[in-house]
Amino acid sequence: MTDPRLKLFGERVRQLRKQRGLSQEDFASLSGIDRSYMGNIERGEQNVTILKIFLLADTLQIRVEELFDNLELYTINVNQPL
Repeated sequence: MTDPRLKLFGERVRQLRKQRGLSQEDFASLSGIDRSYMGNIERGEQNVTILKIFLLADTLQIRVEELFDNLELYTINVNQPL
């Protein structure tokens, strides 16, 4: 099972990409990330490294924390496994 935070992160990346009028292919090319890998990110199937997170933010011309805006609504009960 995929961690729901990955799905939320991917949805946020997709939202920001679409706001800028970029196709997934164009966004992947601009960021230097393989298009299929980008698809995995946007579907929440990829656990993204910190360096990739900075790369995504740089490509979108935003602060890194803006990629996590929708995740603050997701709380985790530390006593339950993910």
